[in-house]
Amino acid sequence: MPLIDIKGVSKRFGGLTAVSGVDLSIDEGEIHCLIGPNGAGKSTLFKLIVGVYQPTVGSILFSNTDITGERSYARVQRGMSIKMQAPSVFKELPVRQNLDVALQQKQSGNDLTVERERLLQLLDLADDADKPAGALAHGQQQWLEIGMALALRPRLLLLDEPTAGMSPEETHRTGELIKSLNRDGMTVIVVEHDMAFVRQIAQRVTVLHLGRIFADGTLEHVVNDPRVAEIYLGKAHHG
Repeated sequence: MPLIDIKGVSKRFGGLTAVSGVDLSIDEGEIHCLIGPNGAGKSTLFKLIVGVYQPTVGSILFSNTDITGERSYARVQRGMSIKMQAPSVFKELPVRQNLDVALQQKQSGNDLTVERERLLQLLDLADDADKPAGALAHGQQQWLEIGMALALRPRLLLLDEPTAGMSPEETHRTGELIKSLNRDGMTVIVVEHDMAFVRQIAQRVTVLHLGRIFADGTLEHVVNDPRVAEIYLGKAHHG
């Protein structure tokens, strides 16, 4: 049974159709990447899944429950956790306190302390735990925010361009982190344009173009589709 089931979803903003007739199911335990040229509808689809936007038509099911009309906070309570593109850490607070703020929604006392220390190790931030979050390097701030999303123990982790602005080494380490979370049973949806990163992590890829699903399958299947190369290379500037 799919964890997320998107059925006939469209989103219109006035005269603009940003997402058009999308059918997409994402299985439990999958790392699924949404890719496509600029203006393809990736971010809009992401915001529909997390409840920032409501679809104009169509439905979205999470674990077989219709969540189409639910707000983001209700989806979070069901087991979704979201990291948007720009880091939104509490820059004046120490790293460990940022994690505490996120953890206290689910845990307290010794359980909270144990989980915080586990996340600091997982994110390779233990040595920087007492630093203000704003003093971290850009990549570390992104990892801290992923940690804050993980504090909710989600079934589904949604990441919007998690490696934006990272060095190649930081990008690779982020990919390894995502793969280790997935090995522990987490389902992950990633909106991304860095194809090396997609190649590192993706089990399945959906290509969006002009608001529609253009191709879907394994990375090899998608990369070898000549139409995909055309929209990226030949027509990407129209996107």
